[in-house]
Amino acid sequence: MIKPHGSDTLNPLYVEDDATRTALQTEAETLPSLLLNSAAAANAVMMAGGYFNPLTGYMNKADALSVASDLKTTDGLFFPVPVLNLTQADDVATGRVALRDPNVEGHPVLAVMDIEAVETVTDDELRQMAEKIFGTLDEAHPGVSTFLSLGNTLLSGPIQVLNFSYFATDFPDTFRTAVQIRAEIAERGWNKTVAFQTRNPMHRAHEELCRMAQERLGADGIVIHMLLGKLKKGDIPADVRDNCIRTMVDHYFPPNTVMITGYGFDMLYAGPREAVLHALFRQNMGADYLIVGRDHAGVGDYYGAFDAQTIFDEQVPEGALDIEIFRADHTAYSKKLDRVVMMREAPDHAKEDFVLLSGTKVREMLGKGMAPPPEFSRPEVAKVLMDYYQSIQ
Repeated sequence: MIKPHGSDTLNPLYVEDDATRTALQTEAETLPSLLLNSAAAANAVMMAGGYFNPLTGYMNKADALSVASDLKTTDGLFFPVPVLNLTQADDVATGRVALRDPNVEGHPVLAVMDIEAVETVTDDELRQMAEKIFGTLDEAHPGVSTFLSLGNTLLSGPIQVLNFSYFATDFPDTFRTAVQIRAEIAERGWNKTVAFQTRNPMHRAHEELCRMAQERLGADGIVIHMLLGKLKKGDIPADVRDNCIRTMVDHYFPPNTVMITGYGFDMLYAGPREAVLHALFRQNMGADYLIVGRDHAGVGDYYGAFDAQTIFDEQVPEGALDIEIFRADHTAYSKKLDRVVMMREAPDHAKEDFVLLSGTKVREMLGKGMAPPPEFSRPEVAKVLMDYYQSIQ
């Protein structure tokens, strides 16, 4: 199986040993507390699951600035985005501290941190990092507005994580760590695995794109890996997406060809940079390929349609990652060929030869209880979405 990023074996920061974890939990109740923001909490969960391998904790200011600018830490480790614990608190000191979960009632302890440095990040430095990560400083961009609001105090140092926040309890059938996915890939006997990232329900084009990638790469299986954390207003909740994807796989994929999994992270909407981060996640969980399609991890009109592919050619150094990407074009149902195709592979087609519907149009139809055409969305999936949209009206 493909090696994790930056080390021979995976280095998850979740404290697996029950006795050690209980002792840390007891100690945490005697330590100073810091209530995390959701972004820092999600970073802790991802480190716990091994997705941020080989990191041992939150980055310091020098590493954060270096990663934002040059995609590598001061020690030369390739990393696409800074992994930070930024806070608005201004009374934090170095030493051991209990990190508390902002997303669970009662704010239980999520992790114990050894704060090695407390550094101030100026507004200019925050904006400098934001522009590199997101490619814009427009605060209408949901990732930019979140990043610039996290605070100017940066805490760095190693962490020991005691639980997986709400992800393991709210999504017990779907949430999986990188460790667990590696184990299941091995158990299934898959020698070549392709991963599909999603924050949306999967329509017919997504389904066929997974099938195309599997067939063309000769992969044994597909890991559909959905984001379970915070999204922007208007995005479909994780439980509804989960139901849609399970419904699609149950009806339209053969047994032992698809794993349905999810991970505990908040969406950045960072386009190209986030595509590279997604590749790093998938290498750490054991996938050989990641499907990267049109406007991967994008939002609005901030990124070019295929910037998330070209970044791998232009900014990711040779050998920095072992995982490869499967480059997908916009995919749609061809009326001429009576099947889903990548549009670049149908040069004799005009726009009207494809079944193309905007997200706005689809949401309008679903809200009125009208199923989109079966060429666009499987009827079983459309039923799940119609029920959801009608329930919120």
